[in-house]
Amino acid sequence: MSRLSNATLGQLTPSTGVPAYQRGQVMPGIVHLGIGAFHRAHQAACLDDLLGEDPAWGIVGVSIRSPATRDALAPQDGLFTLAVRDASGTHCRVIGADLSVLHLEEDRDEVLMHLTSLATRIVTLTVTEKGYCHDPATGQLDESHPGVLHDLANSGNPDTAPGLLVEALHRRREAGVAPFTILSCDNLPANGVTTARIVSRFAQLRDPELGRFVAEHVAFPSTMVDRIVPATTDADRAEISGLIGAEDAWPVVTEPFSQWVIEDRFPSGRPAFEKAGVQMVDDVAPFEEMKLRMLNGPHSSLAYLGYLAGHQTVAETVSIPEMRAFLSAMMTWEIMPTLDVPDMDLFAYREDLLERFLNPALRHRTWQIAMDGSQKLPQRLLGTIRARIAAGASYDRLALGVAAWMTYVAGTDEAGNPIDVRDPLAQRFAEMAASAAGNVETYLDAVLSVQETFGTDLPADKGFRARLLDHLSSLREYGALATLSKLA
Repeated sequence: MSRLSNATLGQLTPSTGVPAYQRGQVMPGIVHLGIGAFHRAHQAACLDDLLGEDPAWGIVGVSIRSPATRDALAPQDGLFTLAVRDASGTHCRVIGADLSVLHLEEDRDEVLMHLTSLATRIVTLTVTEKGYCHDPATGQLDESHPGVLHDLANSGNPDTAPGLLVEALHRRREAGVAPFTILSCDNLPANGVTTARIVSRFAQLRDPELGRFVAEHVAFPSTMVDRIVPATTDADRAEISGLIGAEDAWPVVTEPFSQWVIEDRFPSGRPAFEKAGVQMVDDVAPFEEMKLRMLNGPHSSLAYLGYLAGHQTVAETVSIPEMRAFLSAMMTWEIMPTLDVPDMDLFAYREDLLERFLNPALRHRTWQIAMDGSQKLPQRLLGTIRARIAAGASYDRLALGVAAWMTYVAGTDEAGNPIDVRDPLAQRFAEMAASAAGNVETYLDAVLSVQETFGTDLPADKGFRARLLDHLSSLREYGALATLSKLA
């Protein structure tokens, strides 16, 4: 079987979608840092839709750490297969928006050449939270981070995303070239504001005048991104290569749903994102809150409830009618009233979410979603509960999600099997459960004392504690599905 490349595009199976433009006419206008699976299934797919009309926005991908993506895609001329899976099967399309892939350590001069090019007007990032070299608790640059210290001492040979961005902005400023727009596509709270804070501070540490320039002249729009992109397996590679009729060393697998919301602040120009279905808005914050509350909150709740009841995947869990009714009611009656999202049909969004949860092709594991709950709950469930308390409104279903998490981190499912709890505070929760020795109230009060998760206001709220106590007792006596069926 031949390898996927420009030369073999015309030999692919008729059912395989191919770029609807001449790749040789596309020019790089975007540099992307962190060319992983999510970028290729999300941003690259979006830009691929636009290049036929405007070929000035091709992408140069940069891997910050491992050269694996470059080594896989270079023989393929940057081409890869986007495989969209749902109950009807796997639908393949070749994406050509990534014109080349570079590795920072080995291709640093070429990376900086593209970053300082007049043609590059946007730099996008999916470097994961760790790539920002910051303190997640404060959102500030970690000034003691080894990578930050290295880049401050070796400004011309940066190893980190902040150091690379600042070096490129410095060189553009010295050459009289306008700065590029920096567009974070990572799941950080207020990612544009956070990225601006980090990059500006790094620049200030390097040179106060450069710091002022970055703070005053570089745009950092915030974004909200949403698409499930599981890790590619060898089985995926074999299946997809068979479907397209060519060997693809690194395809990406995803779901039909995709959402991208971007603050419309691009001083040096941008692609016509809206023509590819992107929502261009003045303020991303309401959309970010919508995702956290309507998607992530129910997602976590179903993961804990489903895992306790012995269900391994999201689709398996949501296929239970009582679970689906419970999630729909949670969104409709307890979450949607807390949201004010311009030009957004929340009822349609609810139905989209339930349909996504039911997709059997992705096999999204409840155990995986259940990880790190002590860090996730404040944004996903507790913020919504606080809003409902402030409004004097009910939040029984949201509270059940919290109670299910408390039961989960105690370390035993309904069948008496031990749970491999992955959480920064897992040991503390295990000790709390052991000390409580089966006393529900003792265990509840111990977990509520974790201020990192609950703060001081919720533990002091008698109504909140009473709801949790009722749910914890019911989960222990009747189980997850019987408990939630009363609220469906």
